[in-house]
Amino acid sequence: MDGMPDAQPVVTVTDLTKKFGTVEAVRGITFAVAPGEFFGLLGPNGAGKTTTIKILSTLQLPTSGVATIAGHDVVKDPDAVRRRIGVIFQDPSLDDRLTARENLRFHAALYGIPAAIAEERISTLLEVMGLADRASSAPRTFSGGMKRRLEVARALLHVPSILILDEPTTGLDPQSRRAFWDLIKAIRKERQVSVLLTTHYMEEAEVCDRIAIMDEGQIIALDSPAALKGNQKGETIVLSLDNDGTVPVFPFPAEAVADNKWRLSVENADAALPVLVGSFGTRIRSLDIQRPSLDDVFIALTGKAIRDDKVDSIGHMRQIMRAHGGRKR
Repeated sequence: MDGMPDAQPVVTVTDLTKKFGTVEAVRGITFAVAPGEFFGLLGPNGAGKTTTIKILSTLQLPTSGVATIAGHDVVKDPDAVRRRIGVIFQDPSLDDRLTARENLRFHAALYGIPAAIAEERISTLLEVMGLADRASSAPRTFSGGMKRRLEVARALLHVPSILILDEPTTGLDPQSRRAFWDLIKAIRKERQVSVLLTTHYMEEAEVCDRIAIMDEGQIIALDSPAALKGNQKGETIVLSLDNDGTVPVFPFPAEAVADNKWRLSVENADAALPVLVGSFGTRIRSLDIQRPSLDDVFIALTGKAIRDDKVDSIGHMRQIMRAHGGRKR
């Protein structure tokens, strides 16, 4: 099941494929994003997430399949699609030769926003993003977090139906990442805007309403994070006991992990706790419940962990370049 909401979707993707020569980067994926929904594409580098985003952003044409934004086909009506999306790409895309305000003015001009309306929106967004005092500074003088806030302001300037975020926190320090997500959370609450996120960070995927797990160009699971984790059988309890000189006999499968510490495999940790307390009472020094994570879900579905390294993306690009005979397209 995919838990598809009943509301008319802002984004629809049906049997979408993208080939680069003999390399199939996206392999027949289907999903939809509802109004106000926070939807995530979770997967390793090279899974096809960014290619999907580029198709939805009208930067690449699909090989086959259909994708629409607010009812507009990304191939047949790209101009209408661009007016309805705000995009923050993984790589910085600001003009370092312009000031923060000039970057926003240039964007407003591209979208045909009347000057008076544009100036009012620009001032408001710079204030909201905490950049009003740096409006006359060039982005090259900004921190990574400040540049991201300016990109968010730019993405919101033309009042889009959906924010598309492609690995938006890559390269940010932990404090800047937290600040970025606090900002997105506030924007969603205030404007009810839909968000489509690509990420390989599990903690970012956890806050999505629904996630589609991608691997090797395919969607292999689609549901809420809670439902995906709930489909995993079994939980783990890590138990430490006082040493009273006896060998403990456990009512569940157990594996020793250290002196007087064991890892127990149970079907339901909440039901197992009274049994353990009844068996060991005051001998229990500590007890930690480890429930299934999205990492566990991905490993169960693919037999491997999400690869958070550069080797995968480099290898994927080399495949594509070989398929193109070394030419860029």
